[in-house]
This record gives sequence, structure tokens and C-alpha cells, in this order.
Amino acid sequence: MKRLAEKTTGFMAEFRKFIARGNVLDMAVGVIIGGAFGKISTSLVNDVLMPAISMLTGGIDFTDWKLVLKEAVVENGEEIAAAVSINYGAFLSTVLDFLIIAFAVFCLVKGVGRLQRRREEAAPPPAPPEPSAEEKLLTEIRDLLRQQSAGKEEAHG
Repeated sequence: MKRLAEKTTGFMAEFRKFIARGNVLDMAVGVIIGGAFGKISTSLVNDVLMPAISMLTGGIDFTDWKLVLKEAVVENGEEIAAAVSINYGAFLSTVLDFLIIAFAVFCLVKGVGRLQRRREEAAPPPAPPEPSAEEKLLTEIRDLLRQQSAGKEEAHG
């Protein structure tokens, strides 16, 4: 088994490196929080907004809106075949749920962008890097050559 793990290259080795990064854990936390936020958003739509909209429209429940393509088959009070319908009311509820989540994500991204811009504006520009030893030595040689050439011009002048 150990030899198999040592021989793992290519796709599996790359996958193992990917999983070991911190970004994957951040992404997992984001997915979990996103799932919880999705439940909150769904509750907001189903338990708060839809009843309010239903009340404003005279008691109509959007989630019950549907276009029945084929009625249910009932014999002796027992349903043999379920009705076939297009449940566009449930679809409208889901679209509203999506729009709420999309708006929340938009606000989050916009807020993070604003914070990053403020941080960039507040940060002082980085100091120029210190010249390397080689650059310092070359500068000294250049300065010495200038002094020598200036001294020769004065002697010939």
C-alpha cells in the first residue's frame, strides 16, 4: 500500500496537493455557510414574502399556481395516477429565492471590494528594494571612472 501511495503521480498527486491547500478549506466553509444562508432565504420567501404577496393579491397562494396537463385518475376514492402539471407558482417562488440570494452575494462582493480599495489607498507605497551587493559595487566602479575621466580632462584642459 505504501508503494502505491509513493507512486501516485499525475492527476491524483495534483488532486492531493489541491486538497491540502488552505483555499479548499475556505471554500468548504463558504459552501456550508452558503447552504445555511440558502435555507434562510427560502424561509424568507416561503414564510414571509409569499404570504404577504398572497394577502395583497386577495389570498392567492403563488406556490399553488399550476397548469394541469392531465388530471389525476381516481377510482373508488383512491388515486391511481397522479396529476401531471406545470407548477409555475413554485417556479416563481424559486426565482424570487434566487434573486434574494443573488442580491445578498452582490452586496457582499461589493462590500469586500470597497474594503480592499480602502486598504489599498491607506497602505503606503512600498519602499524601493535595497540594491544588491553587485549593484553597489558597479555603482562604485562607475563613480571612480567618472572621477578619473574628470581628472584627466582637467589635466589636459
